[in-house]
Amino acid sequence: MKKMADICNKCGMLKDLCVCEILDKQGVRKIRVYTTKKKFKKLVTIVEGIDEAQLDRTAKELKHKLACGGTAKEGVIILQGDHKKRAADALKSLGYLPESIEVSERRS
Repeated sequence: MKKMADICNKCGMLKDLCVCEILDKQGVRKIRVYTTKKKFKKLVTIVEGIDEAQLDRTAKELKHKLACGGTAKEGVIILQGDHKKRAADALKSLGYLPESIEVSERRS
């Protein structure tokens, strides 16, 4: 019995040829990266604007690339520590457009 090739539910192409995930990353959404203080005056880096479908995977990759702890919840990624510059570079390496990434100053 032959096995059917995996087909993307979104575009209908073979999963090996599908580019839906890349196109989702290249959407016109603005991604904001900034730091803020949380409990006990500890700095955390906030990444917001990532598509919900990519949120968990992107958080996992960022935590791995930046060697830090963090979480993805309520539509934002929270990384432990000040990683604004490195997080923006890591997002670019993950395929997000540099024009869509905005690094801003610290918020209280």
